[in-house]
Amino acid sequence: MPTLSRLLLTALALGFSASLIVAENKAPVWPKPKPSSHDYGKWEKTIAGFEAADKKSPPPKGAVLFVGSSTIVRWKTLDKDFPGITAVNRGFGGNQIKDSTYYAERMIFPYEPKAIFLRAGGNDINAGWPAEDVFADYKAFVSKMRTKFPGIPITFIGLSPTIKRLEQVAEGNRLNAMIAAHCRENAGLAYIDCSKMTLDAGGKVRPELLHEDKLHFSAEGYRLLAEAVRPYLPK
Repeated sequence: MPTLSRLLLTALALGFSASLIVAENKAPVWPKPKPSSHDYGKWEKTIAGFEAADKKSPPPKGAVLFVGSSTIVRWKTLDKDFPGITAVNRGFGGNQIKDSTYYAERMIFPYEPKAIFLRAGGNDINAGWPAEDVFADYKAFVSKMRTKFPGIPITFIGLSPTIKRLEQVAEGNRLNAMIAAHCRENAGLAYIDCSKMTLDAGGKVRPELLHEDKLHFSAEGYRLLAEAVRPYLPK
């Protein structure tokens, strides 16, 4: 007859094995259920920071405005990448397209830009929003810009595959395709295809183009991004 200690060890071993099975079969991080709401207030402090900085050192009007998520935030070499172009960076990491639309009166309209470049949508998909919903948010962004700046060129910088969000590439490409088609059909809109920018000849993501977090661009990644964007800058 097994001793009490042996019974306890066996029970512990079985419990550990069960926990491993649960861990292996837990729900995936993505896809997530479609959200039922969105928290715009989480960015209030960030937008207030933009306003405080602008009051202290007002940016020039008529610049080229870059808005969007962390890809824009971390693009610290805009001035060097595009000499002769006055660029204003108003990206805030983690945001979704709808956030830039919501706060447009405070972080876009005051600058009276002559062109807008938008790079966002990846966080939207990562949060569980289907490509169709993100596309609707993109069109809402364009519509709001048109109410203030009817003729301003608006360029969407397409999403690129990353290692961290590899399972989301197909959905990102669906969004890219929707926006690209919309831009072809509407004057004043442009789409920059970056869907293969991070891939090698075999279709795999090149890790050297990404930061160590496997999500954001490395310096070499930004060099390629600048090359892709440069032909679309206003003359």
